[in-house]
Amino acid sequence: MAFFVHGHRLSITLITTATEAGSINKGRSTMAVKVYERILELFEAEGVNTVFGIPDPNFVHLFVAAEKRGWNVVTPHHELSAGMMAEAYARMNGTPALCICTLGPGIALSAGSMMNALVENSPVIYLGGQRARITEQRVRRGRIQFVQQEALFENSVKWSASIEYADQTDEIIRHALRVSQSGTPGPVYIEYPSHVIQEELDVPPALPPSQYRLVEPGADGDMVIKAAELIKGAQCPVLLVGHAVQCTRAGAKVKELAELMGCPVLQTSGGTAFIEGIEDRTFPYLFAEVADEIVAKSDVVVAIGTEIGEPVHYGRGYLWAEGNTDRKWINIELDAEAIGQNRPIDVPLVGDLRTVVPQLSAALKDSPRQNHPDLARWIEEDRVRLEDLTKQDFSTDSGRVHTGQWVIESTKAMPEDAIHVRDGGCTVIFTWTYLQSKPRDVIWNQNFGCLGTGLPYAVGASVADGGKRPVLFTTSDSAFLYHIGELEVVQRLNLPMVIVVGVDNAWGLEVGVYKRTFGHEKTTEPGVHWSKNVRFDEIAKGLGCEGVYVEKGEDISAAVTAAFESGKPTVIHVPIDPVINHGGNQNLDTPNYDRFRTWYAEGQQ
Repeated sequence: MAFFVHGHRLSITLITTATEAGSINKGRSTMAVKVYERILELFEAEGVNTVFGIPDPNFVHLFVAAEKRGWNVVTPHHELSAGMMAEAYARMNGTPALCICTLGPGIALSAGSMMNALVENSPVIYLGGQRARITEQRVRRGRIQFVQQEALFENSVKWSASIEYADQTDEIIRHALRVSQSGTPGPVYIEYPSHVIQEELDVPPALPPSQYRLVEPGADGDMVIKAAELIKGAQCPVLLVGHAVQCTRAGAKVKELAELMGCPVLQTSGGTAFIEGIEDRTFPYLFAEVADEIVAKSDVVVAIGTEIGEPVHYGRGYLWAEGNTDRKWINIELDAEAIGQNRPIDVPLVGDLRTVVPQLSAALKDSPRQNHPDLARWIEEDRVRLEDLTKQDFSTDSGRVHTGQWVIESTKAMPEDAIHVRDGGCTVIFTWTYLQSKPRDVIWNQNFGCLGTGLPYAVGASVADGGKRPVLFTTSDSAFLYHIGELEVVQRLNLPMVIVVGVDNAWGLEVGVYKRTFGHEKTTEPGVHWSKNVRFDEIAKGLGCEGVYVEKGEDISAAVTAAFESGKPTVIHVPIDPVINHGGNQNLDTPNYDRFRTWYAEGQQ
């Protein structure tokens, strides 16, 4: 076997890791493939068939091979967008995602999405190009499009490595796939120096995941029995469901458990996707009065797919400090190190929720619980709450649309099977309260709190879905401007997307921060107001999409419906009242803002 190190040809005889040390592949036929083809084969074994990124000399061969193999090759207009598209793909597909980044500036521009994926617990694998090592190791020579990359990203990913030799391809890609999905999921960075691009490997067919990593591990049987006994003896058990349930596509399994427990479901703010069949018994933690009562009465909490972090007050502060404060906690958690970090856990069920939830359901099948006696009342009270919100007086002094009405009219027109993508500051806060639909897939950025994710998320989610389901993307103007150029991708791929933009010509949340900090009319609010001449409907037309301008709140729903019926990607520009949007001149009117602020109660949780 021959390979290159710093430009020198070496001949070495060894047992290569590409064949996983002999015995695993004994008797398996081999075939000659290029390194870039092998990378695609290894991802295909994990169910990945899409690549996001902008090609350059390091990757043009990989992109051509991917297209020939039937992959989706999605090329955005910014590497930061590519990483965010990949993250949404991972959330929707239940697998890791592949993001390709050009050496030097390309991988540098993607860095923010790496940090985002790390905090959002998304298994995105970044493959970054690099100059050949012979060039990298030169001393003080001017090098084009070069920076030493790997060290820059170590703290933004779970693991980083480099394919130094062609024969490392299998072990490095497989370990990246292993690490990204083990414990708390997250991103991985792999460097791909140009000297290995055209190397050839003689390898057997790619192994199935079960032969090189732990796939969907289950919980300890005794612990499952203990958890089942706690649930059977409870007066008011509840499920606390986080966004990992959606990301693992495990909704049907959680539905079965909820019905066996006869219990309500509390959504974390990151896990706002509704599970088909149990939408009515699902309530948002912190943003519905019914949920307050449920928390107070709960005596057993089964936490599934959630960090039990700040937005749920670590399961011990704020609402949890009322009612049955000695309640028992069952935690279904893949990462053993996370157990007990934020609060004591009575029964840890360590394993993949896709396996553990059915284990718990099996333990309860012989003695299913009746629905909690208050469940029907809770369902009716929350239905009335949502209905009453629509009857509010939405008139504004400016005549522009009230943000609450913007949410109501946009989301009541959402098709039942639509994917809902959200972005923005104030507009998202209003959405928590006024949302009128119960979408089964919701993509937004909670943990990192990053604006500008929405349009890339919407593209990635729709690509993962195959463009089959409609996508409603509700966003604020400031957030939308981050990556507005990706509208060209929406148009190019003809994605079934309707984008409703609430336009207040300002960084609305930051306007509110100025007022809270200094008082109304006591500061010029530098840096948070921008041009009132921007027309998003016209920009959409310029990028090949449809554009609609809607001035009256009562006309939004019809515009959304018509846009979906047209089958064309559409941007709807809606001027919203800037004072209402940032909470009124005294900042007293943002819905549930005081509760939202409890997420950040430094040192008090």
